[in-house]
This record gives sequence, C-alpha cells and structure tokens, in this order.
Amino acid sequence: MAPVVAAIELVLDVADLERMATFYAAALGYVPRGAVAQYSALAPPAGEHGPALILQRVEEPKRVKNRLHMDIKAADVDAEVARLESLGATRVQRYDEVGTNWVLMSDPEGNELCVCKA
Repeated sequence: MAPVVAAIELVLDVADLERMATFYAAALGYVPRGAVAQYSALAPPAGEHGPALILQRVEEPKRVKNRLHMDIKAADVDAEVARLESLGATRVQRYDEVGTNWVLMSDPEGNELCVCKA
C-alpha cells in the first residue's frame, strides 16, 4: 500500500530571508507562520489549501537553473506579471506553446517561477 501524504512543504533557499518572505507572502497571498534561526514559514490563509513554503537562508548564491519551480496560475497573466514586477520580480521570457502561454519570471534573488493562465 502506498503511503498517504498528509501535507507538502516546499523549501526554497534564499540569501535575504526577510526580503524573500515579504516577496513571497505578497506574491502568493500567503501569511507568515513563524520564523526561527535561518527559516521562515509561509502558508495559505486559514481555510485555504496549498503547500506551505519554507524559506531557508543559505550562504551560497544561486548558480544554475532551478530543478523545481512554482507556477502561479492567474486569470489575467499580463496583470499578474505586472503585479509581480511591482513586488520585485523580473520578466524573463514569454512562451506560447501547446495551445497556451506563460511568462517565465525570476524572483528578486533569481529563482525561476512562471505565471500561467488559470
């Protein structure tokens, strides 16, 4: 029998813990759930579902493309891209493939994320 997963947390390495916690709380609509040492936890607001995001301060800088990234789903991709840019994200490239489109972005520290049509 396969194990039952109760919850999923995503962990993202960052250099500036406070800046990135502020960015991702605003970008995802998440709320802070506490911080200790080099960790800061964000989660969906009460009553909403989704994985928790744990930010982990690390010394080494990001060097290569992420092996895992977030897709932020939005009804209006261009409006969401503009909102994320106002929070400090950078637009990298727009893709139009397989009957849909999305925008590759980087967060303020260069971690990749995509904005996709909901």
